[in-house]
Amino acid sequence: MVDHIGTLVILGAGGDLTKRLLLPGLGQLLSSSRGYDLRLIGVGFDPMTDAEWRARIVESFAQGGPESPRSTKVAHNSVYLQADVTKPDDLTRILAATTGTPALYFALPPHVTILSIAALEKVGLPKGAVLGMEKPFGTDLRSAQALNRQLAKLLPEKHIHRVDHFLGKSTVLNLLGLRFTNRMFEQVWSAEHIERVDIVFDEALGLEGRAGYYDKAGALVDMIQSHLLLVMALTAMEPPSSLDADDLRGSMAQVLRATHAWKGDPVAAGRRARYTGGTIEGRKLPAYVKEAGVNPELDTETLAEVTVGIENWRWAGVPFRLRSGKAIADKCQKIVVTFKDVPHRPYGFTGNPGPARLTISLTPDSIELELNINGEVDPFTLDRVSLNVQLAKGELGPYGEVLHGILSDDPTLSVRADAVEECWRIVAPILSAWRKGAAPIASYRAGSGGPAAWHQHVGRRRT
Repeated sequence: MVDHIGTLVILGAGGDLTKRLLLPGLGQLLSSSRGYDLRLIGVGFDPMTDAEWRARIVESFAQGGPESPRSTKVAHNSVYLQADVTKPDDLTRILAATTGTPALYFALPPHVTILSIAALEKVGLPKGAVLGMEKPFGTDLRSAQALNRQLAKLLPEKHIHRVDHFLGKSTVLNLLGLRFTNRMFEQVWSAEHIERVDIVFDEALGLEGRAGYYDKAGALVDMIQSHLLLVMALTAMEPPSSLDADDLRGSMAQVLRATHAWKGDPVAAGRRARYTGGTIEGRKLPAYVKEAGVNPELDTETLAEVTVGIENWRWAGVPFRLRSGKAIADKCQKIVVTFKDVPHRPYGFTGNPGPARLTISLTPDSIELELNINGEVDPFTLDRVSLNVQLAKGELGPYGEVLHGILSDDPTLSVRADAVEECWRIVAPILSAWRKGAAPIASYRAGSGGPAAWHQHVGRRRT
């Protein structure tokens, strides 16, 4: 157990993110073998009594798993402060309420976070303080660069934890073990043997009341710009010399620096769509443009697909397709590596199931390797077999893992400043083309697999 952090301060304590994800992850962490003794302070703009805040903590902790003496103690002793986190005087009052070294978690919209960081510059931070920041980091490349410059004035990069909970997913972490401890994979992990890589995160959820943020972001910024590009970096990076934070994050940044829109064409490299009314999992969803808080004139996409190329020796010529959509019936959340077909089949074989594929499922955690073998009835007819392994869930979920990194001040699973800027750089020309109307926006029925005109993407089961 690390006792570096004395107080965890959640800025934006009254929000949905805190209730639905952050507090359950904290409760899980406190009840685990990696638990912490700390003080918890919730900070929000709206009024809330300590009793109401503690009731919310208990309810959210229960979602993370069974309570423990440590989680009960943290909930019982927690307090709530009503404050405007963009005002220096309020930030001074918040810091005065902490004990020991504080960790400040910004569970806030990007524009509020930027204003709060600017106010903190006037206040200053105690020595050793740690910041945790929820994505997106900035709203475009320029604002991300400005935010990083501002953060650098406050504290060293190693104490800044830009949270992407995808990096806490056990399957994503298993990429490291799969690639770098199995010679059979790393030897063929290149353009010489791999035809394409698809990283897909389609979900059944619709807007779910998030219009205030999502309608200004869309699927490209919400999912691809942050989550999926970082998963791609882990998938494609060169072997790091160690799993030390500097080595691991340096390898990821190196991949991102080499990444560009496929063939340098930001219009042809991406396509977008938006859901219309439909039914999914027994729920009726209105058309996206009729959801509360949505501005139809923004042309916000709910399904984005972008193909990029990594222009280095290992990956030249291999397309990496990143896709994410909402209100998609067939939930598909996986990394699919399609290998090149063999250059020649001995004469006499019949049938062609296609090249081998490795599928790393993000939800649930599993790995599947599809291979060609001799058929059961006719040994000269090729057949397909799948080797499957279900991966054990880690002790902690994604938010438990990233909170562990913040509270132990280990930045391994946080996003480094240069990686943030590279992710924005990669999507900037595509985003610009879309906002200028250079790429049409298709439509698909909520509860379908996407636009009918789009080819069925790699990773879905053949029927």
